[in-house]
Amino acid sequence: MKSIFKLGEIQRLEIIKKVPMGAYLSLPETMRTSEETQEMILLPKREMPQDSEIGDLIDVFIYKDSEDRLISTTIIPPLTLGGITTLKVVQATNIGAFLSWGLVKDLFLPFKQQTYRVKPGDIVLVSLYIDKSERLCATMKLYDILSTDSEYVKDSSVTGTVYELSDNFGAFVAVDNRYSALIPKNELFKKVFIGERIHARVKEVKADGKLTLSIREKNYFQMDRNCSIIMEHLNNHGGYLPFGDKSSPESIKREFEMSKAEFKRAIGRLYKEHKITITADSIKLV
Repeated sequence: MKSIFKLGEIQRLEIIKKVPMGAYLSLPETMRTSEETQEMILLPKREMPQDSEIGDLIDVFIYKDSEDRLISTTIIPPLTLGGITTLKVVQATNIGAFLSWGLVKDLFLPFKQQTYRVKPGDIVLVSLYIDKSERLCATMKLYDILSTDSEYVKDSSVTGTVYELSDNFGAFVAVDNRYSALIPKNELFKKVFIGERIHARVKEVKADGKLTLSIREKNYFQMDRNCSIIMEHLNNHGGYLPFGDKSSPESIKREFEMSKAEFKRAIGRLYKEHKITITADSIKLV
């Protein structure tokens, strides 16, 4: 028979019996269906509120102890089933890692649920799920968990956490640690890292609600920024840079974090403003 207790969730339960080791809790009779029995779960003595009595209702989180038994706690962790939050890695092993979430028993993050090999001290964005063995575990694979019902529109400014990188698609981002978003590969003119908090602009809202992001300003703002970047580089290198029309897109991206087309537009403006001179393979301050 299925348990009345919801693993990984917060439930309001009634104190049914007090014992030396704590108290036994159950669903109040008014909340049970006719098919549900008065199943009980232990609340350890150290978790009991002062002056608690039989019949009191109490909010508890349901998890499993070190012997794999259902148990309750009044310590409400920052993560419940299906939720998403950031947690700290406290231990890493060959089969997975363990995350601190405020409970006596650390939360297991299996190796297969990591989007990169985590190490102690890392802060990772995770969700909580129940594995095939009926254990609570964490996952960094959030694509199918994130919501697509945000109220953001085109050109909205957003903040999110990079949770996965793909050579084919780009950087997957959890906007507000809740909504599904992607920075496409062709928008990634600088390196980003899993776990990095980024500020971006909504470039498009897809029909399915997923967000396409850009970490670049709109064109007229970006042009000003690109000109400033090039001038700063020139001033820092004695007024000369070995970059021009013949420079490769890769070298320009690496040096200036912009596309070759953006670079050419920026130096074109600087040339028209008589701030630089241009050759095929260099630019110089006037």
